[in-house]
Amino acid sequence: MPTTKFVTFLHGVQPPAVRALLATIQEIINTEGGKPSIHLLISTPGGSVDEGILLFNALRALPITLTTHNVGNVDSIGNVVFLAGSKRLASPNATFMWHGVGFDILNPQRFEFKNVHEMLAGIEAHTQRMAITIASCTTLTKEEITELFLQASTKDAAYAKAHGIVHEIADAKIPDGESLVHSPAQ
Repeated sequence: MPTTKFVTFLHGVQPPAVRALLATIQEIINTEGGKPSIHLLISTPGGSVDEGILLFNALRALPITLTTHNVGNVDSIGNVVFLAGSKRLASPNATFMWHGVGFDILNPQRFEFKNVHEMLAGIEAHTQRMAITIASCTTLTKEEITELFLQASTKDAAYAKAHGIVHEIADAKIPDGESLVHSPAQ
C-alpha cells in the first residue's frame, strides 16, 4: 500500500525553493519506494513564471499521486503550481489571486525599440503559457482567464470550486501520528 506524506510549500516560486521542494519529494520517493501519495499544503505569493511552469511539469512527471491543498493564499504563478495536483482542495477561507505577467526593472536603464519589443514578446509568451495551462486544468475559458489577468483580482474558494480550480472545499486534516515535512526555502 502506498504511503501518504504531507509536505508544505510556504514560499515564493523561486529557484531555491522550487529545487528544495523537488529534492524533498524525491527523498520521499527514494525512502518510501512505490508510488507515494503526496499531499502538498501550499501557500505562496507567486514568483517566477519560468520556475512555476517548471514545477508544474516536474510535479506531474514524478511517480507520485499528488493532492494540492491551498491552506492560505495561492497567488500569481502559484495558481499554475497548485493546478499540478490530480486532486485539488482549498481551505474555506483560502484565496486565489490572479494578475497579468510583468517584469521588474531594478536599476535605471535605457530601452530601445528592440529591447521593449523583446520584453513585450516575453510577457505575451509567459501569459499564453499560463493561460493554456490554466485552461487545460480548469473549466475557465481563455476569455475568462484573460479577464482574470486584466482584473488583477483575488477570488475565494467558492469561486475556485465553481470554476474547476479546486475539486473540494475542506480544511486540511493531517491524521494522528502523521507529521508535516517542511520543504525548505533553499
